Amino acid sequence: MATLHSPAFAEGRPADRPVVAAMPPAPSIAERYAQADSFMGNRLAELIDNADVAPRFVGDGIGLLIRTGNPRSQSYDYIDLATAARRQVATTAQLLAALAKAGRPASADDAKIGDVDFDPAAGVVRFRALGDRWRLGADGRAEKAEDEKRDERALPSPDGRVRIVARDFNLIAVDAKTGREVPLTTDGTREQPYGRSIPELSDILREGAEEPAMPVSAEWSPDGRYLLTWRLDTRGVKKLSITQQNPPGSFYPRSFSYIYPLAGAETLPQATRVVIDVERAMRKRKAKVVPLAIPSESLLYPAPPDMGWENGKPRILWTERGYGQQAVYLADPETGAAHIVAHEAVKPLVTVTSSMIMPAPELGGELAISERSGWAQLYLVRPDAPDGGVPLTRGEWEVLSVDHVAKDGSSLIVTGVGREAARNPYWRALYRVPLDGSAPIELTPEPLDHDAEVSPDGRWIVDQMSSPTSPNRAVLRDGTTGRIVMELAKGDDSRLRAAGYTPPEPFKGLAADGRTPIYGMIYRPARFDPNRRYPIIDNVYTGPTTTNVPATWGQALTVSGNSVAQIGAVVVMIDGTGTSRRGQAFRLPAYRNLGEVGLDDHIALIRQMAARYPYMDASRVGVYGGSAGGYDTARFLLRRPAFFKVGVSSSGNHDLRLDKSWWPEVSMGFADEATWERNSNMSVAGNLMGKLLLIHGDIDDNVPVTESFRLAKALMDAGRDVDMVVLPNTTHRVYQPFFWKKLRDYFTLNLLGEAPPPLGPPQQTASAGAAPAAK
Repeated sequence: MATLHSPAFAEGRPADRPVVAAMPPAPSIAERYAQADSFMGNRLAELIDNADVAPRFVGDGIGLLIRTGNPRSQSYDYIDLATAARRQVATTAQLLAALAKAGRPASADDAKIGDVDFDPAAGVVRFRALGDRWRLGADGRAEKAEDEKRDERALPSPDGRVRIVARDFNLIAVDAKTGREVPLTTDGTREQPYGRSIPELSDILREGAEEPAMPVSAEWSPDGRYLLTWRLDTRGVKKLSITQQNPPGSFYPRSFSYIYPLAGAETLPQATRVVIDVERAMRKRKAKVVPLAIPSESLLYPAPPDMGWENGKPRILWTERGYGQQAVYLADPETGAAHIVAHEAVKPLVTVTSSMIMPAPELGGELAISERSGWAQLYLVRPDAPDGGVPLTRGEWEVLSVDHVAKDGSSLIVTGVGREAARNPYWRALYRVPLDGSAPIELTPEPLDHDAEVSPDGRWIVDQMSSPTSPNRAVLRDGTTGRIVMELAKGDDSRLRAAGYTPPEPFKGLAADGRTPIYGMIYRPARFDPNRRYPIIDNVYTGPTTTNVPATWGQALTVSGNSVAQIGAVVVMIDGTGTSRRGQAFRLPAYRNLGEVGLDDHIALIRQMAARYPYMDASRVGVYGGSAGGYDTARFLLRRPAFFKVGVSSSGNHDLRLDKSWWPEVSMGFADEATWERNSNMSVAGNLMGKLLLIHGDIDDNVPVTESFRLAKALMDAGRDVDMVVLPNTTHRVYQPFFWKKLRDYFTLNLLGEAPPPLGPPQQTASAGAAPAAK
């Protein structure tokens, strides 16, 4: 099969194989494991400077706060946007010293400093550390920030005169001055509460109760008169159960039942919106609940439904079960009457991870990113034509987000991908879109990926431009023209390269159809030797809701494949058909076909890589991934057992019906049982020929651990072998030292054919990598 491999996608590739008299001895497996540790998590990040300056516009947009350096040593600089004056306002060392002066000494790893903010008017630095909020005092001492929300579960009115509290599944208005209470609802029950969302498993585990205290779920009208809230209905909804075998501080296990909306379930939790005139209720000491004339909505995740206000009216984004359609309603808070002002219905379904509807009062309607043309383009939808829309952008490229709308309604700024034909289609760019119908104006012309932040007034853009092989360059741009007005920082990985790091290589080839270009990334071990033969490990996540191959310099350097390759393998990442950001037709092979999509594209590109680089051994191919990538890992082995030999699957949603509704249904719709079964890993368990390790956290709060247990049972029933590790007191974030030891050991033993090093004494290890891709 021909390979599309041009210099634009071959930066950093090794030279042709040199002729040598004898190969030097390979590093020992213990040395390779040590190298893998050094290229992971914080230890890797500490070798890279300015991978992300984390821009934050402060002081109502008059200034900019950025950070430079690396997690071990960072500087926080303030830039006055009017004068361009730049000064340092804090460093990691200063903040740690301030905590020590406050009697809370901690290392950078333990302090977990984050959310650093600066108030230019007061000259005060605020930050989060050790689980609390702090401010940096004038004497260099950290002062704990005052608790601004004494009752964080109550909902105060905009003027602070009334607060809403929840009690016995009802809502009560409390006069902040006198304490006088007025019940707003009286018929709430456990299965039908008001203003209470479904508790997430993390909430239940934190409080040790199936009905944990939760914040009031409601939205005040801007004038503080009305309360927009909702009523949950969980009657007839199937519950899940979980047992925490090792709860901290207790000798005995504890078990809980909980609601988790499941894909394909016949009955899901329902949400009905209501409005209450609180001002009238406080005056008359009696409330009237006004239901909004909006259909009940199935909740696809344990989170509140959409609620908001626009021009004094409730604005509701309603989604149909199975994503057949979405509608925006505006309602009358007095009568509950509602009408549709924007409507989206794209066949076969509305893919909400590639489209959205957002309010645009400045433009007199709603902005919709819609795939109605086959590409995610931007439309202005006005209330008098909710099914129509004026196209603001056109073409075979995708709008990812609307970053700013001019107050005068003359233009807006969007982020898009794929518009510039000569570039990698995953690289982002910013465009100013005039509303007079003229063509978009590119504000970021450099042929790189542009990770940008626009100031609230649209005058400034912080642009971090890079590619997997071009270090990050952070600049400040003029928001109108895109002209660079200030250099902010440049990325530096010289310490990483000095440690023997082999940079990754972007790779472009063809999908299994022999026509469609697809993209991947190749990671080689440190001090890579092209005269050796290396097994291949595919780090996989084929979910159609996103992409997997890094597009930025920072991402390319910090993914887990950097570490895994060090055991003595070549790790690859691939975005085949069925994934996102390449148009609807590119993603549609995933529709009701998650069990097969992308499989042969991965095989095709791996074979093209091996044809180009003979040191890649396509007869020894492994695969690993987490979450949806865990599902992928198992299905790769089960559906293409002759090609994929070894897999480590973590936190996998192996049967989509046991996962939260939104993620499977955004690709599968409201499918029938035969379709769900056809896409289940359990249905092909008998195909296993290789070695499969299942890893799952026992209290996974995203993909229930039952998924891995059920796949293990299906494999046993089919007479197949399986290995399984259940990590105690571990949620969906399984990445921890023992996880990485088991993953390395499994590939070392079964793919490399070597004996892994023994477990050493327990170590205090810093963060060991990013969590599995969220779903």
